[in-house]
Formats: sequence, structure tokens, C-alpha cells
Amino acid sequence: MIDVRLFSRPSLIFQSFIPLLLSGELLLNTGVSIQRVILGFIAGSAPGIILGMSMGLSPLIRSAIEPMIQATYPIPKLAIMPFILLVFGIGETSKVFTIAIGVFYLVVINTMAGVLNIEKIYLDVAKNFGASRKDFYLTVAFPGALPMIFAGLKLSMGMALILIVAAELSAAKAGVGWMIWRAYDMFDIEQMFVALIVLSVLGYLFSLLLDQIERWVIPWKN
Repeated sequence: MIDVRLFSRPSLIFQSFIPLLLSGELLLNTGVSIQRVILGFIAGSAPGIILGMSMGLSPLIRSAIEPMIQATYPIPKLAIMPFILLVFGIGETSKVFTIAIGVFYLVVINTMAGVLNIEKIYLDVAKNFGASRKDFYLTVAFPGALPMIFAGLKLSMGMALILIVAAELSAAKAGVGWMIWRAYDMFDIEQMFVALIVLSVLGYLFSLLLDQIERWVIPWKN
């Protein structure tokens, strides 16, 4: 009832997994993708957190930037891949930037929402005690928005894994996405499923890592 040319048996997928693992090819491509994901994740989340806190604390900054966020967020990140390749070329920068731009929007939106949801009394107390702008960022906005920041980070990690595949489908010579495209070219269904399973495992592991970091950083939430 199932076309085995398109949906391979688990035993055949496992048989394809072993030589890919032993040869080091799978580990190499997975490592390349992980490096790109981490770099893009950091490059997108760091400015997203800072800008999100600024938008949450300052109505002026929010009114100036929020319309641009709302206007550009719905644009599919895959749709601007050709433009990214034109600007940054086919090297590592284009792949990292593709991930970073997808991560940025989710983080900035969630961070801003987290700051806006902080009870006003905390802001008033900080103001009455003469808190500086730095104090507002580090002792009020950042701790208060941390639960929403981590929600954005978890969502953006899933987006990063989606975008790394898209980025590696074009102009890449290594990576899990490149493995999927090569398997498609060679009609190697088993290798394609191996790469898809690796992506699934990476998503699960990154989720566990972020959960653990969240427990360390926000002990009062648990």
C-alpha cells in the first residue's frame, strides 16, 4: 500500500545511517549546520533583545520602529534569499544572516511584549529611587521580560533550523540541508530521511538546552 521508492523502511534508513556515521560525513555536515545555527542565533537574538527592551521602555522608540517591524515581519524570509545572496554572496555570511533575520523578529517582538507586561509599579519604584537608564535595562526590563525572552528564543530556534535548511539548499557544499538536496538529486530516499531525523534530533536537543538555561537564569519561574 506504501510506495517504498518514496517512503523507505526504517531498517533501510538505519542501514544508510551507519556508513554515514562511521565515515564521518554525517558528523561533519551536522557540525557545519550547528555552527551556522549558533552564529545566526546569536547574531539575531542579541540585537533583538536590546531593541525589544528599548521599544518596551520608550514609547518614542516603539512608535518609530514598531510600524517597520509590523510591515517587514510578514515577508517570508525565504523570499528574500536571492537578495541576501546578491548582497552577501554565497559564503557563510549569507547563511548566518538568513538565520539571524528570522531569529531577530521573533526575539524582538517577544522581548517588547515581555517589557510591556511588567507591572507598572516596578517601573515607578525604580524611577522613584533615581534609577538610571542602564538600571532600567539591567534591573527592571531585562529580569522582568526574561520569561517572554526565552519564549521568543525557543520559537526562534525552531525558525533557525528551518532557515538553515533553506540556506543550505542553495550555494552550499556542506550541511544537513545540503545533504537533503544531494539526496534529492541522487534519489537517495534513505539518506534524505537520515538528514531529516538529524534535524529533528537537533531541534529536540536545542530545546532541552534552552529549557535548562531558562531554569538556571529564571529560578523563580519554576
